[in-house]
Amino acid sequence: MAFRLIATLVLLVASFTSAFVAPFRSLISPLASSCRASFGGPLCMAEAVADATTAVDIRNIAVIAHVDHGKTTLVDALIRQSNVFRDEAQASEAGERVMDSEDQERERGITILAKNLAVMRDGVKINIMDTPGHADFGGEVERVLNMCDGVLLVVDSVEGPKPQTRFVLDKALKRGMKVLVVVNKIDRPAARPDYVVDKVFDLMMELGASDDQIDFTTVFASGLQGIAGMEPDALAQDMTPLFEAVKECIDPPKIESLNSEDLQCLVSNIDYDNFKGKMGIARITKGTVKNGQAVALVRPGAAKKTGRLSSLFVFDNLGKKEVESASAGEIIMFSGLDNVEIGDTLVTNEGGGQNAAEPLPPIAVEQPTVRMTIGVNKSPLAGREGKFLTSRMIRDRLFKELDRNVALKVEETDSADKYAVSGRGQLHLTVLIETMRREGFELEVGPPVVIYKKNEETGQEEEPFEMVEVRVPEEYSGAVIDLFNTRNGELQDMGIDDGGEGMSVIKYLIPTRGMLGLRSEMLTATRGTAIIDAVFDSYREKIKGEIQSRDKGSLLAFEDGVITSFGLENAQDRGKLFVKAGEETYKNMIVGIHQRPGDLAVNVCKTKQLTNMRSATKGITVGITAPIDMSLDACVEYIAADEILEVTPTKFRMAKNPEMLGKKGKK
Repeated sequence: MAFRLIATLVLLVASFTSAFVAPFRSLISPLASSCRASFGGPLCMAEAVADATTAVDIRNIAVIAHVDHGKTTLVDALIRQSNVFRDEAQASEAGERVMDSEDQERERGITILAKNLAVMRDGVKINIMDTPGHADFGGEVERVLNMCDGVLLVVDSVEGPKPQTRFVLDKALKRGMKVLVVVNKIDRPAARPDYVVDKVFDLMMELGASDDQIDFTTVFASGLQGIAGMEPDALAQDMTPLFEAVKECIDPPKIESLNSEDLQCLVSNIDYDNFKGKMGIARITKGTVKNGQAVALVRPGAAKKTGRLSSLFVFDNLGKKEVESASAGEIIMFSGLDNVEIGDTLVTNEGGGQNAAEPLPPIAVEQPTVRMTIGVNKSPLAGREGKFLTSRMIRDRLFKELDRNVALKVEETDSADKYAVSGRGQLHLTVLIETMRREGFELEVGPPVVIYKKNEETGQEEEPFEMVEVRVPEEYSGAVIDLFNTRNGELQDMGIDDGGEGMSVIKYLIPTRGMLGLRSEMLTATRGTAIIDAVFDSYREKIKGEIQSRDKGSLLAFEDGVITSFGLENAQDRGKLFVKAGEETYKNMIVGIHQRPGDLAVNVCKTKQLTNMRSATKGITVGITAPIDMSLDACVEYIAADEILEVTPTKFRMAKNPEMLGKKGKK
């Protein structure tokens, strides 16, 4: 009886003295189990107290924002002020935007993949998830929110909430999360913090936030300078006010149970290790997990996958550290189960899993809206550069991408060497193609097309629409409106930006079909000054008829061969060229933009006839205009429905689709 009383007191002290919860966990579990074994009954009172605890020494937060509002720079400042780096030399070696570790992220200046890190602050562990700001990578945000208890909503001090701000904030509010608003870039001369805070409040009201969520705390910060404060004109010399606001405003994880049999954690991400293989990243919702424990991966309506944990990690600064056990509220990384997938629930399998918890609902993400075909490169110049050329290699790589890219879909097609790849937008798919290109793949890529769906209630075919916001100097607003109108856009709002920079703000609702190829045209029409933000709005009734894309045709190579300077001299009078002398070409390859509608074949391989007669024009030389340097994104935007893009490790070539030409010939 005395032993049972001691165990009960230990549990009571552990629950009421929050600072001692973690150290006592290892002591409570064996005591409680030995009491049950000795006295044959559960400790009802002690268990009720344990169920009411919270992990006060942990905060799980996601940093969400519109693209280019300074999320990653802000996270950089938090890292540097948390003693993550050994000294100044190590910090300078890490460089800027530490979290953007992928090559494409640094080149494009955007975050593509969500990433985890953890910092310690005054005895509290803060698990931070840096998320992408671009709408095409919204799937990364949606799955990361499953691991969080609250969010840091980063908003630019001049621009205020933008379309993607609305998208990510809506997801967080629907999950009942508390929002800590960070007005970033407060050091900008045109900063207008009061206006931005009012706009965030209005946005929350529109999205139906609860009273607790609307009563948000605001921190003003400059991620670049590493300073923050509770008032815009009273900033501290470091990020301490932001750290304190996170600890006070973001709720700690609630712990329903620490019993190992109640283990329940949803896998939200996948990582790879050269030595440990496939690794799952998950947040423990209930229970406790130990290294070497018998576990199972379950999901509704699927067979159970069993195994044993070979290693268990928690996040520590920018890396991870191995631990023997972890409890509810912590974010873990584990190995030992090579068939782990995003959306699986990790539960115990001790005793055959008789008392295992039920699987959690799998991660739900928005459906893709754009589709492209990716297949084997069959051009006359194929196979000269790439290492991976066959359909089997391409198929394996595409289906492997599904392991971690939850918003992507890959489907077989009627052709054995082509696959239909669907994503959230054009950028979502071009990032994948660029990654495969750098890995050594040669690909043949079809033009992007939108995904239609049938409304079950009305029976009508529907297509995706996007809400587009364009900020442009006033003198170019007419050109922007003309472009939208030719692509069946509906004007939603128009006005002058309050920032005082003489910028017009134009908002349109436009079919995704109309957005394909529009960005490059708009940047050309506005001389590169337009700032374009687009986010998926909804599926609506399909607009009848075709939507005009480009208004000019292509210049096509007349024959196979090597491009000559003499051939380019004659061809450049017909339009703007993509190629230069010395490059190889083949028949029907696109070598430039025709200056008129319709395609035109030009002989860029033509050589000058050599004779022993002196030419009357020998002394006259014609300069060759420099070719347009086409990136992958520009090529994908350019190609029409009857054209394809050839992608190799070093080159992009566009051409007429041979299959489409064959059909035209039969007609």
